Formats: sequence, C-alpha cells, structure tokens
Amino acid sequence: MSQYEGLLDFTITDEMQEMLEMAHDLCRNEIVPRRAEMDEHEKFPHEIFKKFGEAGLFGIMFEEKYGGLGLSPFLTVLAIEVMSEYCLGVATSAGAVKLGALPIEHGGTEEQKIKYLTPLAKGEKIAAFALTEPGAGSDVPALKTHAVKKGDRYVLNGTKQWITNAGQADIYTVFAITDKAKGPRGISCFIVEKDTKGLSFGKLEQKMGIRCSHTRQVIMEDMEVPEENLVGLKPNVGFIHAIKTLISSRPFIATMGTGLSQGAYKEAVKYARQREQFGKKIINFQAVQHMLADMTTKIEAARLLAYRAAKYSLNNHPESARYSAMAKLMSSEAAVSICNDALQLHGGYGFTKDYPIEKMYRDAKILTIYEGTSQIQKNEIGSYVIKDSATMK
Repeated sequence: MSQYEGLLDFTITDEMQEMLEMAHDLCRNEIVPRRAEMDEHEKFPHEIFKKFGEAGLFGIMFEEKYGGLGLSPFLTVLAIEVMSEYCLGVATSAGAVKLGALPIEHGGTEEQKIKYLTPLAKGEKIAAFALTEPGAGSDVPALKTHAVKKGDRYVLNGTKQWITNAGQADIYTVFAITDKAKGPRGISCFIVEKDTKGLSFGKLEQKMGIRCSHTRQVIMEDMEVPEENLVGLKPNVGFIHAIKTLISSRPFIATMGTGLSQGAYKEAVKYARQREQFGKKIINFQAVQHMLADMTTKIEAARLLAYRAAKYSLNNHPESARYSAMAKLMSSEAAVSICNDALQLHGGYGFTKDYPIEKMYRDAKILTIYEGTSQIQKNEIGSYVIKDSATMK
C-alpha cells in the first residue's frame, strides 16, 4: 500500500465539525459587528484574537505537545477558511501567526519549539514571518539583510518589507545572509523577540484592503540576537526553511480565497433574494442565476484543489509544491472574479460601504499578490510543465 493511500479523504469528524461550527458562531458574533469599523480605522483585531485564543482557534494550529489541541492538522486549513468568509483581514493576521511559526516547526530544535510555539498555540503571543525586502520578494536569493557572528551572538542589519503583523507581533522569524559566498545556501533564519534592542518598525502601510491587518517594515540596526535563537542552531539552512514555509502556507492562502469567495457568494444570494426589479426578485432572472451558478461552481472547484494541496503539504507529498502553486493561483484569481460579480449583482449599492461586498471586493486583490503573485505561481507550475514534457509520450 502506498504511503499516500487515502490522502484525498476530506472527511470531517464530529469533533472537527463542532470546532468549525463554533468558529462560525464566534466569527458571526465577534467579527461581523466590528469588521466595518476595523476596516475604516485600521484597527488591529486584538479583542477578536483574545476570543480566538480562549476558544482554542489558535490551539488547533499546533501539536498538543506544544500547547495545541492535538486535533487534525487539516482543521487549521478549514478554520482559516471560516475566518476568511467573514473578514480576510482578520484571517490574514491570524494565518500570519501560523506563518511566523512554520520556520520553527520545520527546522527548530525541540527547546525552541516548546519555548516559542506554546504561547502562540495558547493565543498569548502573536508571530510574524519576515522574509520579503524592498528589493527581494519572491526572489529570495536577492536578500540584503545580513547577520555577522560575534562571539555567542549574531548582529543583524537590514530592512524587511510588507511584513504582516509587524509592530503587533511578539515573535519574528527573520531571514538574513550569514555567508554571502554561498548564495541562497548562505541564508539563515533567526527568532527575534519584539523587545530586542535595535529592532524597530516602519509606518503603518495605507492599504486598499485587509486594513485591519497591520503591515509595516521591520528594521534592524545593529540588532543583536543570541546564538541560541538561530533556528535549529544551524547556520546557512534558512533558504530550506523559507521554501518549506512557502509551500506549506500557500494552501492556507488558497483556502482564504475560497472562504472570501464563499462570503461574497452568500452576500450576493442574500441581496438577490431581497432586491426587486420589474415586479420580481432578481434571483428569478436567468442572467442572475447564471452568475450565481458560475460563482458557486468556481468556489467548489477551487476548494477541492485547495484541500488537495493542503493534504499533500501536510503529508510531505512529492507533488505538494506543484499543487500548492495551482491551488493558490486558482483560488486567488477566482476570489477576485467572484467578488467582482457579487458586487455587480448589488449594482450601485455594492459600490457603497453600506454593504460588506465593497470591503470584500477591495480585500480580494491581495490574494493574487502576497505569498507569491499569480505570475510567480505560473512560473512554478510552468517548471513542472517543462519537466513533464521531457518524459511525455
């Protein structure tokens, strides 16, 4: 029997279903009444995160031995999808906690995992992933941030750009060059705590969407980090941690896309059932039905691909990178299309802040940009096309 037998079983147990229903209730009660205000005033969702922590929503993202609930890792993907249905900004910041933890999960020592993952699992602390720079996004080898070993410490200098949760997070996984001569094989990953001397943050970026999710520069000026905070206590393996993290996180972005799309679709159906034109509800017009049919079909197709990518990633399947790229590409582009159509169905009302679809429309675009643009995903998929073509009969 293959080690991947039954990998595409998406069965949700009763225990998982209970957690998801609780997540829906929590989001309806805590996010929906606040999301417009949080968006308008760029207010970070601290109160909501506190509720998430108390309910165990952060706990489902981690193993039991590190303070988590010890449930199916697949539940993390499903929970992030639920959050995204109600507010992509909240889901982005919550997902970034897991993103910041992934390099430690992939390469950290047991001591590092216990020390840093446990408070994240309990919702006591927030994490951030600091890889991107002003001149290096998907081009990881172009990093400029560098770390120099001095005694039992590393001194870091450089600037990270577009960092989700920057300024709010307590724990940062930071990537820096430790051996320039080795190129990408000379990158290391460090765990940096917020109160570290020499660490500061740039201005809050004024974004089009996901405005309650804070994005800032992370600035390091002669910042000293103890040697014990080098992930895995091994230098020059940070590139591997970064690639593993990106492959692991792309299914999360894909499910964020399906979650947002589901939320937009529900708003469109609700409006279509209420709005009357020419003496009948607009949901009875064939043109509207066709738009809704296209929307729900795209959602289900994107969801299945996202779940497949997630299952592959969680089980270290050799095709995980390929399917993570496909899922991220399809789901993010579908979300933009679905939110556009949902707003169109609202007519002029959808263009106002009186309806949540206006915010969803603005939020959707980021899905095609962060964690690798749609074009980067196509490059990744294209590399597999070339590889396949060499053996194609």
